Amino acid sequence: MMVLLLFGGLTWLLLAGDLLVRGAVALAERAGIPPMVVGLTIVAFGTSAPELFISLRAVLSGVSDVAVGNVVGSNIANVLLVIGMPALLTPTVCDRSIGTDLIFMLVASGVFALLCFFGPLGSVHGGILVAGIAVVLLRSAREAVRSPEVQAAAAEELERVLGLPKNGWMIALFITVGCVGLPIGADLLVDGAVQIAEHLGVSKAVVGLSIIAIGTSLPELATTLVAAMHKNSDVAIGNIVGSNLFNILAIMGITALVAPDPIPIPDELLRFDLVVMLAAAAALSYLAWFRGTIGRTAGSALLASYAIYLVALYGQASAPALGG
Repeated sequence: MMVLLLFGGLTWLLLAGDLLVRGAVALAERAGIPPMVVGLTIVAFGTSAPELFISLRAVLSGVSDVAVGNVVGSNIANVLLVIGMPALLTPTVCDRSIGTDLIFMLVASGVFALLCFFGPLGSVHGGILVAGIAVVLLRSAREAVRSPEVQAAAAEELERVLGLPKNGWMIALFITVGCVGLPIGADLLVDGAVQIAEHLGVSKAVVGLSIIAIGTSLPELATTLVAAMHKNSDVAIGNIVGSNLFNILAIMGITALVAPDPIPIPDELLRFDLVVMLAAAAALSYLAWFRGTIGRTAGSALLASYAIYLVALYGQASAPALGG
């Protein structure tokens, strides 16, 4: 039953998030909103909607370990798993233009880690993180306005969003199903995660760091694998950097603002998982800046690191659960 709850919730979340993005993009196109604006707002927030709803549902249900674990675990999985696996198929070329975004990701990761060490995370911390995503979006918008190439790339990116509804009632249906399905999926997923944690005798944070994090990273993994098979893997790094920025600044920031009480940070997460997240961000930055291409050797190293991380995570999880 708990496995059905978990995977049923994950399916609902991914399906509802996909429908919401497609419906919202179609509505924006009808309204004549520029592709650049759609990409910076609707697509960016919409593709992160599953993670956001999971985190919100978790803190409102008193299982904040799941919320923090989901964000930290997703950022680890995005680098070690989602970047590592496609590199086994074809070398991933790192676009040098994302250098500033990598700096933003490193700074955001460092600030988030510091806030966690001086936690629990309250509304002030949430405000700092949300202010950070506002700065990132404003900077991206300014760069896009100055560069016709960026605007053209945004339009091309939106054309890849398949299956946009064409008429008004279908657009309304997509958006409605998305908005209704996201909280339902989050409810099922969080309930399933709690039951699995209790059954395995591990903390809820561990389930958030592993099972939920991998599940919510599946869309990014599928996208990068398809891109790798079509020899177009150069977009992967930018997508992962953007996803990690949103996870930290937008999702964790909004969650901390909405949470009825400050969000406590488990001690084990401070000592181990946050360090792994920072190391993964630093490794990605090194590979992008100094290597230029992530080949099979680097991809294998990233995947091996993720396997070691999961083994260590569940190895230490045999100890008493982390809070909550």
